[in-house]
Amino acid sequence: MTTLTQFRPAPVIDETARLLIEHYVFPETAEQLAGLLRRRLAEGAYDVDGAEELGRLVTADLQSVNGDRHLRLKYHADRVPPEQGAATLASMRRDFDTSLGGAPRVELLDGGVAVVELAPMLFPLEWAAEPLSAALTLASRAQALIVDLRANRGGDPDTVAFVCSYLLDERTHLNTMYWRGGERSEQSWSLPHVPGACFGGSKPLYVLSSDSTFSAAEELAYDLQQLGRAVVVGERTRGGAHPCQGWTVHPRLEATVPVGRAINPVSGTNWEGAGVQPDILCAAADSLDRAHALALARLTEIAGSQSNASMA
Repeated sequence: MTTLTQFRPAPVIDETARLLIEHYVFPETAEQLAGLLRRRLAEGAYDVDGAEELGRLVTADLQSVNGDRHLRLKYHADRVPPEQGAATLASMRRDFDTSLGGAPRVELLDGGVAVVELAPMLFPLEWAAEPLSAALTLASRAQALIVDLRANRGGDPDTVAFVCSYLLDERTHLNTMYWRGGERSEQSWSLPHVPGACFGGSKPLYVLSSDSTFSAAEELAYDLQQLGRAVVVGERTRGGAHPCQGWTVHPRLEATVPVGRAINPVSGTNWEGAGVQPDILCAAADSLDRAHALALARLTEIAGSQSNASMA
């Protein structure tokens, strides 16, 4: 176990405070948080037995001002690589290799309704394009589609746009990201072309959510909901809309600091704090059955309308 004889909290706090002031997307809040950490250090609040406990205490303090769940001093059981972002990337790669590339389930339910589960993350597109394209192409012939994000804890905004591109007919403005660095804004659009076949923008689409659905997975649900493309079924999501970067501040600790914020072109805001509010609220455990029933009812309605039209 890492003990106080092997590390001192002060350098960790000083570096975390510096990173906040330099990078956090809300500069005034960064100053406030840096002052809080330094005050708590002076009070002896961080005189603890090891890095794991220090991470827990500092994370609670970081999130105490504005509830930003992307603000963390994250403990890693394995030693953290020194390069910026390397710790998160290594952890993501392990998950990628054990989850069929982030698409662990494709299933056809009764009535021509397909389910594609995207979990545990929306991995970087250079990794995930092939498995996601395979899963979404396989589901493209379904009459209705359920995208299961209940166990998805976030990932890459570019991958969000890639998935959306299979679910829309036209190139569409999905999101705008404001970055503190350079005070610039960057728009995210669905792609004009993707490999494989698309499900398209007209057949019934449902997205499953839970109180564990987070970050980029929330963006996927929120973007489709705001466009009126999907019905979200399940629980309110966790509420994290700020993309972050990670810096190693100790061999077992990584400071994750949000460097931008999302601005949806339809709502003009995002899901930070509030989470994505489901269109159909129900327990996450019941959401698949509920969405399947909704899909079957909608397909019956469509078939009835087409039959009436052909008889007219």
